[in-house]
Amino acid sequence: MTIDRKLSRRRLVTTLAAGAAMGMALPAGAASLMATPHQNEGPFYPVNIPLDHDSDLVQVTGHAKAAAGDIVHLFGRVLDSSGSAIAAAKVEIWQCDSEGRYHHPGDSRGPADPDFQGYGMAQSRYDGAWRFRTIKPVPYSGRAPHIHFIVSVPGHPRLTTQMYLAGHPRNREDSLYRSLGSDRERESVTVSLAAAPKIAPGVLAGNFDIVIGGNISAG
Repeated sequence: MTIDRKLSRRRLVTTLAAGAAMGMALPAGAASLMATPHQNEGPFYPVNIPLDHDSDLVQVTGHAKAAAGDIVHLFGRVLDSSGSAIAAAKVEIWQCDSEGRYHHPGDSRGPADPDFQGYGMAQSRYDGAWRFRTIKPVPYSGRAPHIHFIVSVPGHPRLTTQMYLAGHPRNREDSLYRSLGSDRERESVTVSLAAAPKIAPGVLAGNFDIVIGGNISAG
């Protein structure tokens, strides 16, 4: 059976709404949000952006098979420190495949899963929301499971960071995770994944709101 290349528009809107519901903007007068901390880009950002670089990393255009690994729907919003949504931000992610290998010539551990896109890009909506369908990150030598993010907001320095899995035992051994200055900073980049049967059977979902510090000009 041919696997659908993308979620239908109706399902996409539904899943975005579900993701947005997992986090709420600050009420008026609340204390400001802490900016998401910067983290190292690492060596495996793509040398060349792949032709297929949409928000669905599980299914590569023209491939009959889906990527190996546990499917995860990641939701989030791009916000400023007041909790207001930032629209039209470019959100990039990249990560290793289910065997811990990157689509990158500098990764000599063997070929990466050809059915895993490895890199994706999305743009935040009017309400700051974005989503990706990808796989649950896995550990590899020296690193806890993580997903790399770059968020670019027009007129503002781009934010490079990484997302980690809540409760994973490798977190305490990961030098980049431990380098974050406080528990609050670590919590801000740590995401819980849970079963999401309303999206699809057997998939996981998590919410990762990203806060851009500094003054964000409107429009």
